[in-house]
Amino acid sequence: MSGLSQSHRILFLNTLAFTVCFACWTLNGVLVTYLVDKGIFNWTVVETGWLLGIPILSGSIFRLPIGILTDKYGGKIVFTFLLLLCSIPLFLLPLANSFWSFAVLSFFFGLVGTSFAVGIGYTSVWYPKNWQGRALGIFGMGNAGAAITTFIAPTLLNNLSEKDPINGWKTLPVIYGGALVIIGLLFIVAAKNKTNQVPSKSMTDLLSPLKNMRVWRFGAYYFLVFGFFVAYSQWLLPNFMNVYHTSLVMGGMFATLFSLPSGVIRAFGGYLSDKFGARKVMYWVLGSSIVISFLLMFPKMEVFTTGPGVMASSNGIVTEVSANEIMVNGKAHKVSEKQISNKNETSIFPVKNSWQEIVVKQNQEVKKKELLAQGITQIKFSANLWVYVVLVTLIGISWGIGKAAVYKHIPEYFPNEVGVVGGMVGLIGGLGGFFGPIIFGYLLNATGLWTSSWIFIFAVSVLCLLWMHRTIIKTMRIKSPDFIRDIEAK
Repeated sequence: MSGLSQSHRILFLNTLAFTVCFACWTLNGVLVTYLVDKGIFNWTVVETGWLLGIPILSGSIFRLPIGILTDKYGGKIVFTFLLLLCSIPLFLLPLANSFWSFAVLSFFFGLVGTSFAVGIGYTSVWYPKNWQGRALGIFGMGNAGAAITTFIAPTLLNNLSEKDPINGWKTLPVIYGGALVIIGLLFIVAAKNKTNQVPSKSMTDLLSPLKNMRVWRFGAYYFLVFGFFVAYSQWLLPNFMNVYHTSLVMGGMFATLFSLPSGVIRAFGGYLSDKFGARKVMYWVLGSSIVISFLLMFPKMEVFTTGPGVMASSNGIVTEVSANEIMVNGKAHKVSEKQISNKNETSIFPVKNSWQEIVVKQNQEVKKKELLAQGITQIKFSANLWVYVVLVTLIGISWGIGKAAVYKHIPEYFPNEVGVVGGMVGLIGGLGGFFGPIIFGYLLNATGLWTSSWIFIFAVSVLCLLWMHRTIIKTMRIKSPDFIRDIEAK
């Protein structure tokens, strides 16, 4: 078997495993929601939130040590062990009968989230530098596993619960655990181990790349493009249901329109990073994230302000007042009535409606330029559902491309520490997925705006772009001082 075909086989196995792992990682989003909705467990809102977040947390914080193990022992060994180990808590999940037992088992099966760090390190050692962007982008398509769970798990739960509404759900985690075992056995049979051919290092040496500020900058990018992708995969469903009053099924479909393209487009992001360079791609990604999150900031809202009023053209007495006219000494002053329009609910752009409300009475004496009817302007912004869906899908696609671009940087700058650096960057990104919904919830409570989360994302996007641009300018000043001086002089 040729070298490249062997590499492609490993890439296929890695991508397949990561897809199944990502589907398991996001299982609680559907399963816990179902168990609470059906009254099988009476968990509070806070307990439900923790059960949604615990797998994301454990799958994030252990990415760094798993990345180090991958660099040291190779991806086949670590991936096989991880797949088989994480199947055990899924097989035990049907036995959980309390919040704490469910939480502990969720923590352990959440370790499948570390599969990203394994796959990044294991994939990169099989490809030359000019292929790594594409290879890592294809591997990252496994993010689409979140969409697979969104599609499959609700239907499976409904079918499994038809005959046994109370215990039918218990088969679902067993099915997921069985999938992990099958992929684990496939790795044993079909995968070939390979590690970076570098001298063994002490733990201090292994962790030394983390002293480099570049690692934390990459982590900040990934906090945005991956962390908020995971966060919004969970946050969009209640968003659609609360703001647009969609059903659970329809809201899930719209949420899938966000998560599925974002996962699949990652391979294209790898190709773009190989062709144009990861830095150029990140400029486009961060720029588009700023623009789209800005457009998504505006909530469904009505603004009332003072509009053009009606004033007396001369001194006199108000002789007659009607709904659309005021008579002053025989001279008519027209008044605009309030118009009721159904257009507001479907309009893409803000709709303006102006009218006047009479403030004088019959037989009242008025002076020239005195206000007869106060002007009121209503600006109604309906935040059209379909425009919102399109923009959310676009920002998801942008982040999908960005996820590949961030990881294209890592083998270029840290060719012998892909596992540890990739693990740390993945850890920071995963923490974005854990903390994102918590931050969004606090912002929602503080402001009363569902779109406050997009204001936060806009701020993070701006900070990331400024950090990247400032770093590049600083580097250019050091590397090419004459060139910079020439530009500034002109």
